[in-house]
Amino acid sequence: MNTAFTFSEPCIRFAQLSDVGLLEKLVNSAYRGDSSRKGWTTEADLLDGIRTNQDQLTEQISGIHSKMLVYEDANKHPLACVYLEDKASTLYLGMLTVRPDLQAAGIGKKLLQAAEEYAIWLGKHAIQMTVISVRTTLIAWYQRRGYQLTDKKEKFPTGTAFGIPKQPLEFVVLIKHL
Repeated sequence: MNTAFTFSEPCIRFAQLSDVGLLEKLVNSAYRGDSSRKGWTTEADLLDGIRTNQDQLTEQISGIHSKMLVYEDANKHPLACVYLEDKASTLYLGMLTVRPDLQAAGIGKKLLQAAEEYAIWLGKHAIQMTVISVRTTLIAWYQRRGYQLTDKKEKFPTGTAFGIPKQPLEFVVLIKHL
């Protein structure tokens, strides 16, 4: 994926390998444990374990077909991130993360918009994502931004760094045509 793209928001950039440690802390604090309960996107009641690890993030940042976007503060400290993967005519979007105490401040919307602009620049016709089906508030948030539920469902992964389900889970697939 080409990195010559320029973001309209100066606080958004492509992640670099030097960000891995801080991104690992950011993502895990936003999805799991008590720290995640400060925001509205926690998965702490659904999953145990961590959401990601440094190996996974390193692969996502340095992959031929993948990138991560970072939203940073004035001191260059990551406040949010999102994973993007080039998949033929679509761009897959995953792990949209905003520091829990900053959720509902509009940062997620800005990252989502940057991902959509990047997808268009790449010539993609749509952005696709998976969301845990019981996360109805999050699904509704994406729907308000033009993402539509499809009839596709995907099995929840087991034995990965994604976490340990506390109940049976599955993904629903959402898509936004650009």
